[in-house]
Amino acid sequence: MIDSQSTIGFVGTGVMGASMAGHLMRAGYALRVHNRTPERAAALVDAGAVWCDTPGEVADGADAVITIVGYPADVEQVYLAADGLVAAASPGTVLVDMTTSSPILAARIAQEASTRGLKALDAPVSGGDIGAREARLTIMVGGDAEVFASAKPMLLTMGPNVVLQGGPGAGQHTKMCNQIAIAGAMLGAVESLAYARAAGLDPSRVLESITAGSAASWSLANLVPRMIAGDMAPGFYVRHFIKDMGIALDSAKQMELDLPGLSLAMSLYERLAEEGGADLGTQALIELYSQGGVVSA
Repeated sequence: MIDSQSTIGFVGTGVMGASMAGHLMRAGYALRVHNRTPERAAALVDAGAVWCDTPGEVADGADAVITIVGYPADVEQVYLAADGLVAAASPGTVLVDMTTSSPILAARIAQEASTRGLKALDAPVSGGDIGAREARLTIMVGGDAEVFASAKPMLLTMGPNVVLQGGPGAGQHTKMCNQIAIAGAMLGAVESLAYARAAGLDPSRVLESITAGSAASWSLANLVPRMIAGDMAPGFYVRHFIKDMGIALDSAKQMELDLPGLSLAMSLYERLAEEGGADLGTQALIELYSQGGVVSA
Protein backbone atom coordinates (compact mmCIF):
# COMPACT_ATOMS: atom_id res chain seq x y z
CA MET A 1 0.00 0.00 0.00
CA ILE A 2 1.27 3.45 -0.90
CA ASP A 3 0.51 5.54 2.18
CA SER A 4 1.60 8.84 3.69
CA GLN A 5 4.87 7.25 4.84
CA SER A 6 5.83 6.56 1.22
CA THR A 7 8.23 8.51 -0.95
CA ILE A 8 6.75 9.80 -4.18
CA GLY A 9 8.63 10.95 -7.26
CA PHE A 10 6.89 13.64 -9.32
CA VAL A 11 7.85 14.66 -12.85
CA GLY A 12 6.12 17.69 -14.36
CA THR A 13 5.35 20.63 -12.07
CA GLY A 14 3.58 22.92 -14.53
CA VAL A 15 0.16 24.59 -14.36
CA MET A 16 -1.50 21.51 -12.85
CA GLY A 17 1.39 19.40 -11.64
CA ALA A 18 2.68 21.90 -9.09
CA SER A 19 -0.68 21.97 -7.30
CA MET A 20 -1.03 18.19 -7.45
CA ALA A 21 2.44 17.67 -6.00
CA GLY A 22 1.67 20.21 -3.29
CA HIS A 23 -1.36 18.22 -2.15
CA LEU A 24 0.81 15.12 -1.84
CA MET A 25 3.29 16.99 0.36
CA ARG A 26 0.54 18.35 2.57
CA ALA A 27 -0.79 14.81 2.98
CA GLY A 28 2.59 13.81 4.42
CA TYR A 29 4.30 12.14 1.47
CA ALA A 30 8.02 12.74 1.00
CA LEU A 31 8.48 14.18 -2.48
CA ARG A 32 11.25 14.01 -5.10
CA VAL A 33 10.62 16.35 -8.04
CA HIS A 34 11.87 17.10 -11.52
CA ASN A 35 10.65 19.56 -14.12
CA ARG A 36 12.13 20.59 -17.45
CA THR A 37 12.04 24.19 -16.22
CA PRO A 38 13.51 24.06 -12.68
CA GLU A 39 11.97 27.39 -11.67
CA ARG A 40 8.51 25.82 -11.78
CA ALA A 41 9.50 23.41 -9.04
CA ALA A 42 11.14 26.06 -6.83
CA ALA A 43 8.16 26.54 -4.50
CA LEU A 44 7.94 22.78 -3.89
CA VAL A 45 11.66 22.55 -3.20
CA ASP A 46 11.40 25.50 -0.82
CA ALA A 47 8.61 23.60 0.97
CA GLY A 48 10.80 20.54 1.43
CA ALA A 49 10.70 18.52 -1.79
CA VAL A 50 14.01 17.08 -3.02
CA TRP A 51 15.10 18.40 -6.43
CA CYS A 52 16.32 15.81 -8.95
CA ASP A 53 18.24 16.66 -12.13
CA THR A 54 16.65 13.92 -14.27
CA PRO A 55 13.44 11.86 -14.34
CA GLY A 56 15.51 8.75 -13.68
CA GLU A 57 16.93 10.31 -10.52
CA VAL A 58 13.38 10.98 -9.30
CA ALA A 59 12.81 7.22 -9.16
CA ASP A 60 15.75 6.63 -6.80
CA GLY A 61 14.22 5.42 -3.53
CA ALA A 62 10.66 6.26 -4.60
CA ASP A 63 7.79 3.90 -3.87
CA ALA A 64 5.78 5.48 -6.69
CA VAL A 65 6.48 7.95 -9.45
CA ILE A 66 3.82 10.26 -10.90
CA THR A 67 4.26 12.03 -14.22
CA ILE A 68 2.23 14.76 -15.86
CA VAL A 69 4.06 16.15 -18.87
CA GLY A 70 3.05 17.65 -22.20
CA TYR A 71 2.80 15.27 -25.14
CA PRO A 72 2.94 11.52 -25.88
CA ALA A 73 6.49 12.04 -27.18
CA ASP A 74 7.43 13.48 -23.78
CA VAL A 75 5.79 10.54 -22.00
CA GLU A 76 7.69 8.09 -24.19
CA GLN A 77 10.99 9.86 -23.49
CA VAL A 78 10.42 10.06 -19.72
CA TYR A 79 9.45 6.39 -19.43
CA LEU A 80 11.17 4.48 -22.20
CA ALA A 81 14.45 6.28 -22.91
CA ALA A 82 17.62 4.45 -21.94
CA ASP A 83 17.84 6.59 -18.79
CA GLY A 84 14.08 6.84 -18.28
CA LEU A 85 11.83 5.71 -15.46
CA VAL A 86 11.36 2.11 -16.60
CA ALA A 87 15.12 1.61 -16.69
CA ALA A 88 15.82 3.54 -13.47
CA ALA A 89 13.04 2.46 -11.10
CA SER A 90 13.52 -0.40 -8.66
CA PRO A 91 11.31 -3.51 -8.95
CA GLY A 92 7.98 -3.00 -7.21
CA THR A 93 7.82 0.73 -7.93
CA VAL A 94 4.42 1.96 -9.11
CA LEU A 95 4.61 4.25 -12.15
CA VAL A 96 1.56 6.47 -12.65
CA ASP A 97 1.28 8.58 -15.79
CA MET A 98 -1.32 11.32 -15.34
CA THR A 99 -0.60 12.98 -18.67
CA THR A 100 -3.35 12.84 -21.27
CA SER A 101 -1.60 10.58 -23.74
CA SER A 102 -2.05 7.75 -26.21
CA PRO A 103 -3.89 4.61 -25.04
CA ILE A 104 -1.53 2.54 -27.18
CA LEU A 105 1.51 4.11 -25.53
CA ALA A 106 -0.01 3.52 -22.09
CA ALA A 107 -0.38 -0.19 -22.84
CA ARG A 108 3.20 -0.31 -24.15
CA ILE A 109 4.57 1.33 -20.99
CA ALA A 110 2.63 -1.13 -18.83
CA GLN A 111 4.12 -4.04 -20.77
CA GLU A 112 7.67 -2.68 -20.62
CA ALA A 113 7.28 -1.95 -16.91
CA SER A 114 6.03 -5.46 -16.22
CA THR A 115 9.12 -7.04 -17.80
CA ARG A 116 11.25 -5.21 -15.20
CA GLY A 117 9.10 -6.04 -12.20
CA LEU A 118 7.47 -2.61 -12.14
CA LYS A 119 3.78 -1.72 -11.90
CA ALA A 120 2.17 0.88 -14.17
CA LEU A 121 -1.10 2.78 -14.22
CA ASP A 122 -2.37 5.32 -16.74
CA ALA A 123 -4.38 7.90 -14.79
CA PRO A 124 -5.21 11.04 -16.79
CA VAL A 125 -7.19 13.75 -15.05
CA SER A 126 -9.96 16.24 -15.72
CA GLY A 127 -10.69 19.47 -13.88
CA GLY A 128 -8.08 21.89 -15.17
CA ASP A 129 -6.07 24.31 -13.09
CA ILE A 130 -9.00 24.97 -10.73
CA GLY A 131 -9.53 21.29 -10.02
CA ALA A 132 -5.81 20.80 -9.49
CA ARG A 133 -5.57 23.72 -7.04
CA GLU A 134 -8.64 22.67 -5.08
CA ALA A 135 -7.92 18.90 -5.12
CA ARG A 136 -11.13 18.28 -7.06
CA LEU A 137 -9.70 16.41 -10.04
CA THR A 138 -11.49 13.51 -11.68
CA ILE A 139 -8.95 10.72 -12.17
CA MET A 140 -9.55 8.00 -14.77
CA VAL A 141 -7.36 4.95 -14.26
CA GLY A 142 -6.27 2.02 -16.38
CA GLY A 143 -4.27 -0.93 -15.06
CA ASP A 144 -4.28 -3.87 -12.67
CA ALA A 145 -6.97 -3.77 -9.97
CA GLU A 146 -4.58 -4.69 -7.15
CA VAL A 147 -2.10 -1.99 -8.16
CA PHE A 148 -4.95 0.49 -8.41
CA ALA A 149 -6.09 -0.36 -4.88
CA SER A 150 -2.60 0.25 -3.52
CA ALA A 151 -2.29 3.60 -5.31
CA LYS A 152 -5.82 4.90 -4.70
CA PRO A 153 -5.13 6.59 -1.32
CA MET A 154 -2.33 8.57 -2.99
CA LEU A 155 -4.57 9.54 -5.91
CA LEU A 156 -7.38 10.61 -3.58
CA THR A 157 -5.18 13.43 -2.25
CA MET A 158 -5.60 15.08 -5.67
CA GLY A 159 -9.30 14.49 -6.27
CA PRO A 160 -12.32 12.64 -4.85
CA ASN A 161 -13.44 10.91 -8.05
CA VAL A 162 -10.91 8.13 -8.71
CA VAL A 163 -12.29 5.29 -10.84
CA LEU A 164 -10.62 2.20 -12.32
CA GLN A 165 -11.90 1.94 -15.90
CA GLY A 166 -10.19 -1.30 -16.97
CA GLY A 167 -6.79 -2.61 -17.98
CA PRO A 168 -3.79 -0.69 -19.34
CA GLY A 169 -4.90 2.11 -21.66
CA ALA A 170 -8.46 2.23 -20.33
CA GLY A 171 -7.78 5.42 -18.39
CA GLN A 172 -6.56 7.14 -21.53
CA HIS A 173 -9.55 5.92 -23.54
CA THR A 174 -11.84 7.33 -20.85
CA LYS A 175 -10.02 10.66 -20.99
CA MET A 176 -10.63 10.73 -24.74
CA CYS A 177 -14.37 10.37 -24.00
CA ASN A 178 -14.00 13.31 -21.62
CA GLN A 179 -12.21 15.49 -24.16
CA ILE A 180 -14.73 14.70 -26.88
CA ALA A 181 -17.53 15.82 -24.56
CA ILE A 182 -15.61 18.99 -23.63
CA ALA A 183 -14.98 19.87 -27.28
CA GLY A 184 -18.70 19.79 -28.01
CA ALA A 185 -19.55 21.69 -24.83
CA MET A 186 -16.97 24.39 -25.67
CA LEU A 187 -18.49 24.95 -29.09
CA GLY A 188 -21.91 25.32 -27.48
CA ALA A 189 -20.64 27.68 -24.77
CA VAL A 190 -18.72 29.91 -27.18
CA GLU A 191 -21.52 30.13 -29.73
CA SER A 192 -24.03 30.86 -26.96
CA LEU A 193 -21.93 33.81 -25.79
CA ALA A 194 -21.38 35.02 -29.36
CA TYR A 195 -25.15 34.91 -29.95
CA ALA A 196 -25.88 36.78 -26.71
CA ARG A 197 -23.51 39.57 -27.69
CA ALA A 198 -24.90 39.77 -31.22
CA ALA A 199 -28.44 40.07 -29.80
CA GLY A 200 -27.40 42.94 -27.56
CA LEU A 201 -27.95 40.99 -24.35
CA ASP A 202 -25.97 41.30 -21.13
CA PRO A 203 -23.87 38.10 -21.25
CA SER A 204 -23.61 37.88 -17.46
CA ARG A 205 -27.38 37.99 -17.07
CA VAL A 206 -27.78 35.39 -19.81
CA LEU A 207 -25.30 33.20 -18.00
CA GLU A 208 -27.21 33.61 -14.75
CA SER A 209 -30.29 32.17 -16.43
CA ILE A 210 -28.92 29.40 -18.59
CA THR A 211 -26.51 27.94 -16.02
CA ALA A 212 -29.54 27.29 -13.78
CA GLY A 213 -31.33 25.21 -16.40
CA SER A 214 -30.78 22.23 -18.65
CA ALA A 215 -27.96 24.00 -20.54
CA ALA A 216 -25.79 23.99 -17.44
CA SER A 217 -22.26 22.69 -17.93
CA TRP A 218 -18.80 23.01 -16.43
CA SER A 219 -17.69 25.08 -19.43
CA LEU A 220 -20.56 27.54 -19.02
CA ALA A 221 -20.03 27.92 -15.29
CA ASN A 222 -16.24 28.13 -15.27
CA LEU A 223 -15.02 29.33 -18.65
CA VAL A 224 -17.68 31.66 -20.00
CA PRO A 225 -17.13 34.09 -17.07
CA ARG A 226 -13.48 34.19 -18.12
CA MET A 227 -14.52 34.88 -21.71
CA ILE A 228 -16.79 37.72 -20.60
CA ALA A 229 -13.98 39.21 -18.51
CA GLY A 230 -11.50 38.91 -21.38
CA ASP A 231 -9.37 36.55 -19.30
CA MET A 232 -7.66 34.19 -21.73
CA ALA A 233 -4.97 32.95 -19.31
CA PRO A 234 -4.48 29.19 -19.58
CA GLY A 235 -6.06 26.82 -17.16
CA PHE A 236 -5.59 24.36 -19.99
CA TYR A 237 -3.54 25.36 -23.03
CA VAL A 238 -5.05 25.45 -26.52
CA ARG A 239 -2.00 23.55 -27.81
CA HIS A 240 -2.59 20.76 -25.29
CA PHE A 241 -6.29 20.54 -26.18
CA ILE A 242 -5.35 20.22 -29.86
CA LYS A 243 -3.00 17.40 -28.87
CA ASP A 244 -5.80 15.64 -26.98
CA MET A 245 -8.30 15.98 -29.81
CA GLY A 246 -5.69 14.62 -32.21
CA ILE A 247 -5.19 11.55 -30.03
CA ALA A 248 -8.95 11.02 -29.85
CA LEU A 249 -9.35 11.33 -33.61
CA ASP A 250 -6.47 8.93 -34.24
CA SER A 251 -7.94 6.41 -31.78
CA ALA A 252 -11.39 6.78 -33.35
CA LYS A 253 -9.92 6.18 -36.80
CA GLN A 254 -8.35 2.94 -35.58
CA MET A 255 -11.80 1.89 -34.35
CA GLU A 256 -13.38 2.96 -37.68
CA LEU A 257 -15.45 5.58 -35.89
CA ASP A 258 -16.31 8.93 -37.49
CA LEU A 259 -16.52 11.94 -35.14
CA PRO A 260 -17.56 14.97 -37.23
CA GLY A 261 -18.25 17.21 -34.22
CA LEU A 262 -14.79 16.62 -32.81
CA SER A 263 -13.26 17.20 -36.24
CA LEU A 264 -14.98 20.60 -36.43
CA ALA A 265 -13.77 21.60 -32.97
CA MET A 266 -10.25 20.50 -33.88
CA SER A 267 -10.26 22.62 -37.03
CA LEU A 268 -11.37 25.73 -35.11
CA TYR A 269 -8.77 25.29 -32.38
CA GLU A 270 -6.07 24.71 -34.99
CA ARG A 271 -7.08 28.02 -36.60
CA LEU A 272 -6.89 29.73 -33.21
CA ALA A 273 -3.38 28.34 -32.70
CA GLU A 274 -2.31 29.46 -36.16
CA GLU A 275 -3.47 32.98 -35.29
CA GLY A 276 -1.27 33.09 -32.20
CA GLY A 277 -3.50 31.50 -29.58
CA ALA A 278 -1.63 28.24 -28.90
CA ASP A 279 -0.55 29.30 -25.41
CA LEU A 280 -3.90 30.78 -24.39
CA GLY A 281 -6.58 28.95 -22.43
CA THR A 282 -9.21 26.93 -24.25
CA GLN A 283 -11.77 29.68 -23.54
CA ALA A 284 -9.89 31.84 -26.08
CA LEU A 285 -11.91 30.13 -28.82
CA ILE A 286 -14.31 33.06 -28.37
CA GLU A 287 -11.67 35.24 -30.07
CA LEU A 288 -12.51 33.61 -33.42
CA TYR A 289 -16.12 34.76 -33.23
CA SER A 290 -17.70 38.00 -34.36
CA GLN A 291 -21.32 39.10 -34.77
CA GLY A 292 -21.33 37.36 -38.13
CA GLY A 293 -20.11 34.04 -36.75
CA VAL A 294 -16.64 32.55 -36.95
CA VAL A 295 -14.19 35.04 -38.40
CA SER A 296 -13.24 34.24 -42.00
CA ALA A 297 -15.60 31.28 -42.11
